[in-house]
Amino acid sequence: MFRIRVDKGVCLPLWRTMTVWSLWTLLLWAAPPPVAVTSDQVQGQVGGSVLLVAECHPGFQVRDAIWRSLWPSEELLATFFRGSLETLYHSRFLGRTHLHSNLSLELGPLESGDSGNFSVLLVDTEGRAWTQILQLKVYDAVPRPTVQVFTSVSGDARPPKTCQAFLSCWIPNISDITYSWRQEGTIDFGIKPHGLFTDGQVLRVSLGPGDEGVAYSCIVSNPVSWNSTVVTPWESCHPEAAPGKASYKDVLLVVVPVSLLLVLAGVLSAWHWGPCSGGRKKKNVCADGVALETENPLV
Repeated sequence: MFRIRVDKGVCLPLWRTMTVWSLWTLLLWAAPPPVAVTSDQVQGQVGGSVLLVAECHPGFQVRDAIWRSLWPSEELLATFFRGSLETLYHSRFLGRTHLHSNLSLELGPLESGDSGNFSVLLVDTEGRAWTQILQLKVYDAVPRPTVQVFTSVSGDARPPKTCQAFLSCWIPNISDITYSWRQEGTIDFGIKPHGLFTDGQVLRVSLGPGDEGVAYSCIVSNPVSWNSTVVTPWESCHPEAAPGKASYKDVLLVVVPVSLLLVLAGVLSAWHWGPCSGGRKKKNVCADGVALETENPLV
């Protein structure tokens, strides 16, 4: 009779568990010293998946394989033993791992705390071992940035007037961000370095009368995603020139006459409907009322 061990709803025979751990111990202690290879960083995005590829020398015929998480905690993730693939090990990746037939490990959907170091130990049919170390970095998806326009118009300048504009681009709480700018409608980015400030987060531009339709886009990116926002700074330099937007002068030309008409109409209405105002009939009614009051003295 075999005893049964239960891990988060996964039942594994005790002999099988002991066999895997015995294999692991044998590979770590009895096998020849493994060759450690540190690969390039593997990058993933929150909500997506990533493939940790197991690589080995040509002619290396894999017999057994063990995938582990090394940091921030050491956990057993998946094994390949005697032709059997196993991923149902109690770890923070339980239910989010898939071991492919080529012994590469797929993780997903990724979470923001999944960044860390991983290792795969491969043993060939001759007992030689090969260890590969991979570093996973998980990034958040880049949201659409916010762009603010600050302008300075020279009031004493004669036409054509110029406008100095500062375009500030910003996104919240995202690490490893790169800012860049592009003038829309051009192939070349063409943004001169002396016009950039705060690591490219702020762009300074000088605008003239011929720049009404010139637009700039702020491009924000990290190693796995990017996003952008387009702005036309001339609209901030001359709000009255923006299509579909009325200036304060236009508003006054409409609001003031309408307000005066409403006030005049209210005055005429009050005069017309007053108790003792109007034509001869209303005057008689008012006079009769006064007479009645005088003819009925108090008793």
